Amino acid sequence: MPPRTKFLFHRAEKRIPMEIPVLIDGHRRAPGSESTFTENVSARGARVVSVRRWDQGEHLTFASRTGEFRSSARVAYCQSLQGDGFAIGVEFLEPKGRWVVQSPR
Repeated sequence: MPPRTKFLFHRAEKRIPMEIPVLIDGHRRAPGSESTFTENVSARGARVVSVRRWDQGEHLTFASRTGEFRSSARVAYCQSLQGDGFAIGVEFLEPKGRWVVQSPR
C-alpha cells in the first residue's frame, strides 16, 4: 500500500462530494481552456480533475460552465490519479456570482 500524502495546510471547511461541470484556464505551459468537472466542493474551493499537471501556487481562472460563477484561483495541490490525469485542489481568490455552496455568514 502506498504511503499517504501529508499536506501542510489545514482545510477550513469540509468538502461536499459534488460533480460540477467547470472550465479552468491559465496553465503556464499548455494555454487554452480545459472543460472538466469537480470531485468535491466547498464555499472556498474545489477539487478538480485535470489532464494537465499544475504547479502548487499556480494561478488560474475557474468558472462554472453555466456561467453563474467565476473566480481567479490558486492551486493548493496537484496529485497524480491512477491512470491518466491529475486532481488539483483549487482555492478561490476572488469569487463572483453564485457558487453551489455559499460561505457561512
